[in-house]
Amino acid sequence: MTTTNFQVTGMHCGGCANTVRQQVEQVPGVRGLTVNPSTGTLTVDGEENLDTAAVLAAVGQAGYEAVRT
Repeated sequence: MTTTNFQVTGMHCGGCANTVRQQVEQVPGVRGLTVNPSTGTLTVDGEENLDTAAVLAAVGQAGYEAVRT
């Protein structure tokens, strides 16, 4: 299991966080995640081979931009 952190731009409320969560949960290899709209952070727990580019794409599909931190 590996933990990867992301900074998400434009995510400011619970609704935003839920939208991000719904998209990222669909990425293969994601086993759990925490979204904090107050700090704009996303923490993803996943398998060792988790495709971080797919996580970033999922955040993009939710309408936000993210960078790995």
